[in-house]
Amino acid sequence: MSLDTFAAPCALLVAAVSASPVLAQSEPVIQLDTVIVTGARNHEDPPVVAETRARLSRTPGAVAVVSAESYEDRYAPNLAEVLRDVPGVYAQKKWGGDIRLSIRGSGIGNSSHNRGTLLAQDGIPFNEADGFGDFQLIDPLIARYSEVYKGGNALRFGGALLGGAINLVTPSGRTAGSDVNLRLDGGSYGALRGHAAVAGVRDDRDGYAAVTGLRVDGWRDQSEGQQQHATLNLGRRLGEDREVRLLVSGGYVHQEIPGSLTLTQALNTPRQANAANKALNYQRDMGALRTALQTRWRFNDSTVFEGAVYGTWKDLDHPIFEVVDQQSRNYGVFGRFDWQGQVGGMRVDAFYGVWYRQGDLDAKQWVNLAGSHGALRARSFQNASGLDVFAEGRLFITDRLALVAGGTWGRAERDYQSHAVPGNAASFTLKADRTFDWFAPRIGLLWEGEDGDQVFANLTRSVEPPNFSAFSPYAGGFRPVVPQEAVTVEAGARGRRGALTWDVTAYRAELDHELLNFIVENGIPAATFNAGPTVHQGIEAGLDWRITPSVRLRQTYAFSDFFFDGHRTYGDNDLPVVPPHVYRAELRYDHPAGWFVAPSVEWSVSDAWVDYANTLKAPAYAVANLNTGWEVRNGVSLFADVRNLFDEAYVSNFGAVTDASRPGVSTSVFFPGEGRSVFAGLRLAY
Repeated sequence: MSLDTFAAPCALLVAAVSASPVLAQSEPVIQLDTVIVTGARNHEDPPVVAETRARLSRTPGAVAVVSAESYEDRYAPNLAEVLRDVPGVYAQKKWGGDIRLSIRGSGIGNSSHNRGTLLAQDGIPFNEADGFGDFQLIDPLIARYSEVYKGGNALRFGGALLGGAINLVTPSGRTAGSDVNLRLDGGSYGALRGHAAVAGVRDDRDGYAAVTGLRVDGWRDQSEGQQQHATLNLGRRLGEDREVRLLVSGGYVHQEIPGSLTLTQALNTPRQANAANKALNYQRDMGALRTALQTRWRFNDSTVFEGAVYGTWKDLDHPIFEVVDQQSRNYGVFGRFDWQGQVGGMRVDAFYGVWYRQGDLDAKQWVNLAGSHGALRARSFQNASGLDVFAEGRLFITDRLALVAGGTWGRAERDYQSHAVPGNAASFTLKADRTFDWFAPRIGLLWEGEDGDQVFANLTRSVEPPNFSAFSPYAGGFRPVVPQEAVTVEAGARGRRGALTWDVTAYRAELDHELLNFIVENGIPAATFNAGPTVHQGIEAGLDWRITPSVRLRQTYAFSDFFFDGHRTYGDNDLPVVPPHVYRAELRYDHPAGWFVAPSVEWSVSDAWVDYANTLKAPAYAVANLNTGWEVRNGVSLFADVRNLFDEAYVSNFGAVTDASRPGVSTSVFFPGEGRSVFAGLRLAY
């Protein structure tokens, strides 16, 4: 896996891509063959989603598209519900809108927040400029579809993260599917959600506007919450395949935080809150405003430009062990050209572009007086910027076989100042100013059969620079962490044969300096460290079987084998958190009269390690669910959603610790899965 193997093909590609505007003027237009659309056209695969699926299938690697239709008939209040059927994506709810997200082991040790995967809506990151992010401001109902790019397959966004990217796309007046959409759903634990959206087209203008409101008492103590979301998408066409678009969205989230429990508590008294969380009234109050001006502009038959300028503002009041008070501002610019033509008589398509972002975050920490501000303890100022210059192209060696190569050059800057306020037991001022540069190349092969089946393979380098949290400031200084690096090889196939639709990928990533996290224990001053060599390998598989026109079996399976490779402390131990085997299946029957019933199961097949020393495990589990619905008449639908049908006591996920067998190490790191619950909803669409 020497990086020298990338040099020659990447150099050829860069030369070809750099010449593409000239070629676009002189070469004839090449009509590419139709590429794979996995699955027959159906309710869950409207034209706008099928077109996106076809575009993503140009990638020689694991990608997925999740349509809004795939979860419209069930209660889906968070990102975990959106991604539940994407193989290889580990997304598990902890409480409220807070989930754990990991793709191929990205951010594997984070007990909270997101790291290692780019989260965005319409290309506008939910992540801060340093890569740290949250899930709570994502509203699944304000997404026409969601794109999932695993690992290096996210090069189209310019990043080079191990986990890749997830991009939710807002409906427009032309793609919304209905002019008016009203929804009311709710059920167990005081859950109640309302949603309203309007869309329309007038001449060359279109618009979409939506609002969502949610409140819930919560299954556990100290887990009450509420959310409000709003979005506006206005567009104007200025010719064939030329448009400008203004997107504005805002949200507010209030969420109490029940915290984690011991394994015994999680399995026997799961509805209680962590004692410290309740005493200090842990919660999160967060508001945000996001805006972007986008354009899509076709220069000629061969070249299309897509770009945007964006800005975001976020305010966070977060009582935890102290009250964390933050304000952040992020802005950026993004531009990408898509081109198709010929080189040496062979057809070629390529994209190339740049992404720049800048952000600053001002934070204060106060003594927590049961959720209120006490004395000021510390202040910090965090300024980050990032730049990615990227390109990727496909050269068709034959009509069916394409060589794919590309890469991204990136730079990340971190300026961090942390001040403990005079008068505290330890008063100090820390400063860090660091710059990281990298080049992450990529090469692959993509074969397309006449019937749309594909076989692919690729080799990709990924780089993740440390975010501000990874610096772990303490009285002794900042943690001397360095970027996480990996080389990943993946191979797979996707396609359709009669009643079967499949998508399977095998991958192996060899990592250096993996950024791992754990729950801080006595005598350890920082929660993030660079591990020695580690390996992430596995299988991601999805299989849909249309048994009859009315019966469909959907299955996904993920095998995750993550381990140290000769670590000085942990040897060849397995890495914790992500279960080694996860299987999901749903059997759905659709009756001609308009009703359906769909039992499903989520099965974590074997126990999962909790600590790096491999002394404590979280038990395996199987949870059964039942979803049913009825289309009363055109545009009017009812549904019911029963979760954890047999009221199974289980652990949904947990935080990592170093060695659970050591005296004094807290093992209150488990998040109990919710008990039996029933939700129902009404949808009106005209």
